[in-house]
This record gives sequence, C-alpha cells and structure tokens, in this order.
Amino acid sequence: MNLLAGFATTLSMIVAIGAQNAFVLRQGLRREFVLPVVLICALSDALLITSGIAGLGALLTGNATALTITKYAGALFLFGYAVVAARRALRPSALTAADHAPAALRSVLLTCLGFTYLNPHVYLDTVVLLGSLANQRGTDGRWLYGIGAVAGSFFWFFSLGYFARKLGPVFSRARAWQFLDGAIAVVMTALGTWMLLP
Repeated sequence: MNLLAGFATTLSMIVAIGAQNAFVLRQGLRREFVLPVVLICALSDALLITSGIAGLGALLTGNATALTITKYAGALFLFGYAVVAARRALRPSALTAADHAPAALRSVLLTCLGFTYLNPHVYLDTVVLLGSLANQRGTDGRWLYGIGAVAGSFFWFFSLGYFARKLGPVFSRARAWQFLDGAIAVVMTALGTWMLLP
C-alpha cells in the first residue's frame, strides 16, 4: 500500500506541463540523447526523494538564503531558455529534423541539469513534500513509500521521453515545431515570472 501510494503521489505531482517535462518532450521528439536525459531526471528525483526521507527537507525549509538564491537562479535560467525557444519558433525552417544539426551531448546534459536543480519547486515537491509524506508512514513504511515515489518518477520520464516518438509524424512539419517551441517559450516565461512573485 505504501509503495502504491508513493507511486501515485509522484505521478500526480510531475504529470504537468513544466520546464523539465517540456525539455524531456522536446528531446524525445527529436530522438536526441533521450536515455541520458530521462536518466538524469529520474535519478535526480531518486536522490532528492531519498534525501527528503532521510531528513534534508527539514534543513532546506529552514534555510531562507538557499531558497532565495535558488529561486532567482532558477528564474534567470527559465527566462534564458524562453528566449532560446522563442528564437527557434521565429525560424520554423530551422526546426525540421533534416535541417537541424544535433546538439552537443554536453550542452543537452547541462540544460537538463539546469531544469532539474535550478528549480526551487523540485526541492519543495521531492525533498520537502514527498519526504514529509513518507515520514508520516513510520520507519518501515517511509522507505516503501519512497521506492514507490522513485518508481513513479522513472515510469513518467521514460514514458515521456520514449513515447514522444509516436508523435514523430506530427512533428515532421516545421509548423508543429514552431508551435511547440512557441508554447515552451510561453511556459518558461510564465514559470520564471511566477517564481519571482513574493
């Protein structure tokens, strides 16, 4: 029961249009470095959830300076990526798979790490919220809950990264890429703005 509860809670929290999910979707559609990207996302969640269960959540919520720094760094990162996505959307002819040169692995991984660790909400969701929910289930139950939560994260990111390929025919047109990148730019700008609100 604890296992299933952790799995369901994680899915309910991460199945949403967010910066990290939009990035994973785009990589899946491009079929570019999908495995390392989904592994970074899922393993990072595993690390953060485990840290929360082990007690890091209580320390994090007590450090206002760390949360403030992460908040502003995350907003800046999101605004920067919004500009990149908007520029891609304004040049739809450069968005077809045939015309697009592959990105460098290092650049993709650094971007993925940025979306993962520069977002203060990832700490609130995984370390604080999931950590607190797990710790309400007693000494043995908390780790079963954590295993379920980690499994939910792996299930979601692998599904998002690899099932995005089914949308390949739709995104064989430059106009579809233009729409996706335009939507990503709007989402990133909205998230960055929301992050800066008091």
